Amino acid sequence: MPDLQELLKELTLEEKAALCSGVTSWQTTPIRRLGIPSIFMADGPHGIRREIAGKKVDNISGSSIPSTCFPPAVTLASSWDRALLCEVGQALAEEAKEQGVSTILGPGINIKRTPLCGRNFEYFSEDPVLTAEMAIAYVNGVQNNGVGVSLKHFAANSQEYMRLSASSEIDERTLREIYLYAFEKTVKEAKPYTLMCSYNPVNGEHASQNKKLLKDILKDEWGFEGIVMSDWGAVDDRVKGIDAGLHLEMPSSNGIRDKWIADAVKEGKLSEDRLNTIVYELLEYIFKCHENTINAKGFQADYEKNHEIARKAAAEGSVLLKNDGILPLKNFSNIAVIGALADSIRTQGTGSSKLEPRKKVSFLNALDNANINYSYFAAYDPDTDETDEMSLRYAAELSKGSDLVFLFIGLTDQYESEGFDRNTLDIPFSHTELLERVTSNNKNVIVILTGGSPSIISYENKVRAILNVYLTGEAGGEAVLDLITGKINPCGKLAETFPISLSSNLASKYFAKEVAEYREGIFVGYRYYDSAKKDVKYPFGYGLSYTSYEYANLVISPYKEDPKLTYLISFDVSNTGTIAGKEIAQIYVKSKNSHIFKADKELKGFEKIYIEPGETKTVKVFLPKEAFQFFNVNSGKWEIETGEYEVMVGASSRDIRLRSDIYVDGSAMNIPDYSTITPSYYSLSNIDDIPLDEFESLLGRKVNRYIKPGKGEYTFNTCVNEFDATWFSRWFKKFTVRNSKILLPRNSTPAEKKMVVNGALAFPVRNLFAMSGGVVTYKSSLGILMMFNGHFFRGLFKLISGFFRKDIPKKEIYPLD
Repeated sequence: MPDLQELLKELTLEEKAALCSGVTSWQTTPIRRLGIPSIFMADGPHGIRREIAGKKVDNISGSSIPSTCFPPAVTLASSWDRALLCEVGQALAEEAKEQGVSTILGPGINIKRTPLCGRNFEYFSEDPVLTAEMAIAYVNGVQNNGVGVSLKHFAANSQEYMRLSASSEIDERTLREIYLYAFEKTVKEAKPYTLMCSYNPVNGEHASQNKKLLKDILKDEWGFEGIVMSDWGAVDDRVKGIDAGLHLEMPSSNGIRDKWIADAVKEGKLSEDRLNTIVYELLEYIFKCHENTINAKGFQADYEKNHEIARKAAAEGSVLLKNDGILPLKNFSNIAVIGALADSIRTQGTGSSKLEPRKKVSFLNALDNANINYSYFAAYDPDTDETDEMSLRYAAELSKGSDLVFLFIGLTDQYESEGFDRNTLDIPFSHTELLERVTSNNKNVIVILTGGSPSIISYENKVRAILNVYLTGEAGGEAVLDLITGKINPCGKLAETFPISLSSNLASKYFAKEVAEYREGIFVGYRYYDSAKKDVKYPFGYGLSYTSYEYANLVISPYKEDPKLTYLISFDVSNTGTIAGKEIAQIYVKSKNSHIFKADKELKGFEKIYIEPGETKTVKVFLPKEAFQFFNVNSGKWEIETGEYEVMVGASSRDIRLRSDIYVDGSAMNIPDYSTITPSYYSLSNIDDIPLDEFESLLGRKVNRYIKPGKGEYTFNTCVNEFDATWFSRWFKKFTVRNSKILLPRNSTPAEKKMVVNGALAFPVRNLFAMSGGVVTYKSSLGILMMFNGHFFRGLFKLISGFFRKDIPKKEIYPLD
């Protein structure tokens, strides 16, 4: 690595500014005269999506080099397996090195605030501790093998609706304890190369220029040593972003915002010292990645080995929800396989992470490879979810004549995707109707449930087994066969709660709004259901096995050998069945006499243990001090409240096997007492709504309200779906909906088309110039904005003249070194 301080001195102001944005959708800007290389990044997080095509208007429609499609985060998290996540990370790094990718854009570690978020399949869990542990293992697996990651999306990015403009209104304690915790722990322990800011404003300020998030917390408080890049098209005020700590704008805005940075320095609006700091840290990242890329030249990944890792991950992350003893299956005579998902198994979700699997194996492929005879009928279209009476009747007849039915149903791509959220927890009607016909004609039905998020399960008593395989990655068919035959004993456990109904989820009442009010506070997922004493279908941490386990001999003792650790939790787990298996033992903590409202229980640790039949193993888990901490908004610090705590050991959040009380000394003073001004948070079982005034008391201010812009009020941050006030804005909105799909290949699925249309509606005016690759100039964008605001002819003149006067030099695109 060269002397970066000397290199910094040789850079011109304009070159420094140019380094602060990409040269294409995937490359950083090189400075050839000084030997500063361009490095390449690619979408992940569950496989490498390096585009084959050249520069595009968007970053999702290009075809990609085939690579191993591992199960997405939703499935990986259900394994609760740190070693497995590290192994997947290592395999990802190997393929990235072969493809010349220096940074994988993942993992996504946003908390699953509700099961409705369309992008939940990309995220690990509703719990911050489990999310952090999975993320740390993943990041270490990648980065210990010479490839960087981009931890995303920072922060409080929990909905797809209006995702570039909806402010996440969230109180400080909730932000810290729920939505920042995994980021903080991963930054401190795994040291990711980069962090990606989210699209949304947080408490009224865009994440891309949020100084509190990027500088005060991330850099100054946590000591982050990497760089911050924008999500694609997330930048609002670039100069403000530099000052706040946003190093890299992606993709290139074709030099427009680079000029703004340079001009701001010349005009004294931005300190050059601040810019120098940003550029120095960028250079550290670029040269580190460049050195890794040089060292990896000629590297060849072992794709067969990686396929087997994907197969193992799919099996370990599948969750057995019901089994009356029919599984594992030994006899495959006269079986029927019904449901198109058996042939078109969902390997991954739709969106920027969707890649080209190298070796996709469906359940039918797996049966064929194992020489197992079966009768198959699709019954519905996997892309449109459509069926008809003739298909349903045939499925019923096939069921009637079979000894056993494997029924593949669940969420399809049309129900969840990047770009749009769900409005129901139901699976497609065609699937429920199919289930009714099949179960009416056969009592030996095994449901293979797919989807990237929970769905309503009202059919439990109609079937003999339910295996939830989530999204399986490319080896899903083989993994399902491994599980149902008993080659692998199911061991996955839910990293999220399956609710009985949508109405039982408090956060969903405030979801997918123009302003995202996080009124539920810290009560997310099981923290809410358990505190409010709500019935659930399947609790957090739940999952069945082909064997059984008993817990005993809980011992809690102070641990004085390490000041960071407070207690050693020891207990025995015995395999009381006849099959070897893996149990995931979970440790929860409850504050018994807190002055501030807290959840009924919080996950603070877990261990996954392999146990032979008849064997007993002693499990030891160290609880750090942070297991008893809360974020005290009065002091602005993590503190421990003195008092009694209950430590619980269980097989799920609702299956507690062992418990014991301990007394913990803390130093917390001046603890907030909200009991009189926010009583709802202390009595969740008695309410079904958090009043606005109570939420604002917790927030400490009035909520930022959404006011739909009218004529003359449109700005660069106005989104297409807000266009209603003028005839031209209404026409443009219709035009956008009608023509946005032309960006996609002809063989695109309905889900991909739906994603693109919804993404176009959420598109802010500023991205006309920022993401068009130079096709639309800044001046032309100003003209279009004038036309939206009712100044049609003046705006049209500016629009046209902007195409003839491109005063910003186009960034040159260099090949990779």
